[in-house]
This record gives sequence, C-alpha cells and structure tokens, in this order.
Amino acid sequence: MNQEIQLTKQPSQRQQQQELPPEDGTAVQDHTSQDQQQQQEQAGGDAGRHHRSKLTVLPLVFLIYFEVAGGPYGSERAVRAAGPLFTLLGFLVFPFLWGVPESLVTAELSAALPGNGGFVRWADRAFGPLAGSLLGTWKYLSCVINIAAYPALVADYLGQVIPAVAGPGRARTGTVVGMTVLLSLVNYTGLSIVGWGAVALGFVSLAPFVLMTGIAVPKMRPRRWAAQVKGRNKDWRLFFNTLFWNLNYWDSASTMAGEVERPERTFPRALAVAVVLIAASYLLPLMAATGATDAPPEAWENGYLADAAGIIGGAWLKYWIEAGAVLSSIGMFEAQLSSGAYQLLGMADLGLLPAVLARRATRFRTPWVAIAASAAVTLAVSFLSFDDVVASANFLYSLGTLLEFAAFLWLRARRPDLKRPYRVPLPLPALAAMCAVPSAFLAYVCVVAGWRVFALAGALTALGVSLHGAMKLCRSREWLRFNTAVVAVAAEEDHRGCVSAGAGDRV
Repeated sequence: MNQEIQLTKQPSQRQQQQELPPEDGTAVQDHTSQDQQQQQEQAGGDAGRHHRSKLTVLPLVFLIYFEVAGGPYGSERAVRAAGPLFTLLGFLVFPFLWGVPESLVTAELSAALPGNGGFVRWADRAFGPLAGSLLGTWKYLSCVINIAAYPALVADYLGQVIPAVAGPGRARTGTVVGMTVLLSLVNYTGLSIVGWGAVALGFVSLAPFVLMTGIAVPKMRPRRWAAQVKGRNKDWRLFFNTLFWNLNYWDSASTMAGEVERPERTFPRALAVAVVLIAASYLLPLMAATGATDAPPEAWENGYLADAAGIIGGAWLKYWIEAGAVLSSIGMFEAQLSSGAYQLLGMADLGLLPAVLARRATRFRTPWVAIAASAAVTLAVSFLSFDDVVASANFLYSLGTLLEFAAFLWLRARRPDLKRPYRVPLPLPALAAMCAVPSAFLAYVCVVAGWRVFALAGALTALGVSLHGAMKLCRSREWLRFNTAVVAVAAEEDHRGCVSAGAGDRV
C-alpha cells in the first residue's frame, strides 16, 4: 500500500534534492537558505502589516463575484437560445447544481491546504507534481485567455465615444496595452487594495440593476416569461455554453488562500454569500428585463440588457448600465489577474516553477514578478483570434475541474488523517454523487467541442507536460533556482500520511 502511494505521488524525486551528497547538493541548499534568509529579512519589518492586509469576508466575496460573474452582462445569449423561461430556470438552478459543489470542494481544501496556489496544491498532494503542474497549466491558460478579453471590451465601449479606438489601428492597440499596464500596476499595489476596490466596483456596477428591478416590478407581466423562440429549434449548445461561461471559476480564489485571514472560517462564509449574490445578480435583472419588455427572444443580443434598462427606466439608466459594464470588466481583470499571479507564486512555492516567480515587492508584499509575467502573457493573448482560443479555454478549464474533483475525493478516501478545519458534512458516497452532477456537465462541454478545439487543447496540454519536464531538467541541472523548503515539508507530510494509511490497511 505504502509503495503504491509513494509511486503515485513520486515523493522520491523531491527528496532526492534534499538527500544529495554534499559535493552535489550544497549549491542547491545554499541557494535555498540564502533565499529564505533574504525573504525573512524583507518580511521581518512588514509581517504585521502583511497580516493586517489579509483578505476578510467582504473583499473575498466580491473577488469571487468578479472571478465568477461580474454581473449579468453576457447572459442575453441564453434568452436568445432558449427563451426567457428556460433562461430564468437555468440561472436559478445552475448556480446551485454547479456552483455549490465546486464551492464546497473549494472551501474544504482551501482550509485544509491554505497556501497560495489553491487547486495546484490539491492535485499535487493527491496525485503528485505532474498532476499539479498539468492542472496549473490548464487553469492558468484558461485564466489569462479570459483576462485578455477585458481590456478589449473596455476599448469597445470607449470606441462608442472615441471613433479612433473603435477600429483596428494604433489607437486601439495603445488603448489595450495602456489598460493592461495600468490595471496591472493597480494589482501591484496590494491584494487588500484590489479586494476593497472590488467591493466598490461591485456596489457601483450592481446598483443600476437593483434600480431597474425595482422600477420594473409594476410593469412585469409573467406571461412574457413564456415567450418562445420562433422559427427555429432551441439552441441548447449555445444555452449551456452561456450558462457555463457566466458561472464558472468558483475555485479561482483558492489560489490566494495564503492571503486570506483565517481561511478555515473566511472561505466557507464568503463562498456561501457569493453563491447567493451571483445567483441573484443574474436572476433578478433577467426577470425584470424579460417581464417588463415585449422584445422577442431574437432581439436578445449581447448588450440588450442596457437597451431594456432604457425602456424600463430611461436613457440615464441605460448609460449607467453601459458604464457598469466597463467597471465590471475592470473588476474582473483585477480579480482574475490576482488569481493567476498568486497561482504562479504558489507553484513556485511548491517547486514546480522557478523561485523567481515567488518574489514579493518589498513595500506591498505582492508577487511582482508573477504579476508582470501574467500581464505579459495577457498582452500576447489579447492580439490573437478568440473564437477557437476561448472554446479551448473552456475545454481546459473543464479538464482541470474534473481533476480537482478527483483530487478532492482521493484525499477524502486516502488521507482521512489530513486536518480539515472545515469539512463538508457528507460521507464519501454522497460526496461522489455531489461531484457527479457538475462532472457530467463538464464531460458534456468536452464532448461537444469541435475538432479544432480538441487539437488546440491537445497542443496546450502537451505544452504543459513539456513544461513540467523542462522544469525537472532545470532543477536537476541547477540551471534555475527552485524552492525546496516547502517541497521537503510536503514530502514529509505525505510520508507520514502514507504510513498512517498503510497502518490502517493492515488493521
């Protein structure tokens, strides 16, 4: 039993660096001790401030909100695909069938393994470094592809006011680059600032939808919710893809678990509030817009919610919602850039990426190298064609989430000794059933993808495997510095877990 688990998790590869003879291993250990001493010296004067700046419940709620949704923008295509009634039912049921299981998994494992990196740590602890690295590659690529869309969206809205920005050219390119750099600098100033900024952006961008819903109440007619899509069959593929696109990334905040105050309490509370907030932020505006206007489903293109607000409340409300779309894009950029940067930091802490990505700014204690790297990748992706790339991002996200669920169930079954400050109060068979529903939907997303998506996702997966192999080579040849302290602790914990699991099997 112990041998099987050790082979699966491959702790021997990590321990080899700790057990090398002095003539081979001194350099690595010296680099590690120097890095640790430097980090301690830098962090010594800032430890209290860093503790005070950790995320509490409210900022974490709105970071999750912007990582998952950012408002009902983009939900219009669901009405066009299946009509108002199915859209309302979808946004009522889907956040709970999909969001609750993933939120519960995130809450338990973020409390049990609270370091930065989140889901990468879970896969690494369950299945070994290759699984952690591959999951990190899938989720990171999916994240930066999403991030790249937001500066372009801001440029689209600015193009309505400044014609030069509307079409391709230097003005638009400069706007996209300028927005990416500016928003990345905001991210550099600290996660606490990003978190409370997300709170402010959330209130301002949600306020017009609250007003629209209130104004629409006396104008709503339930019969309008039964309007049918005419002239064609319902487009279920578009409908489910729209739901999925608007309601995924519940686990993204886990990559910042090391920056959260008392994660064993904060994560479950924040995720519970976020599920309700996100479901309401879609359901109520859609109920108002479909119930108070006579527009057929065919009229529901992206941006129609602003037009509906103009019909219900006037031009001022329409302009507010359009401005809210810009603010929402900024909030989503900041939240998801933070998630991606802290994922890189966590992977560097685990020794999966070079230690340089774990460097923090002296003043703000933010992972400035990881932020700069994520911003550079985002800029590169922002000038690519998005059709197949975005579909591939959904595919990779689905694969990664399936691996997350597998890691969650594996750790429950094989590591019952793992300390879990928050524990989903269900036995293992019920947990498997809980994960089965979203897993079935994820499998559907993968199956309906076209051959181009399969090819591109396969190429990106091969890139992830090659990256892991390249990092192993760089580590063995000492071409780059890697963190070994956290790796040694994890290997020791895994060894103790294997011993206790083996003892339980013998009993």
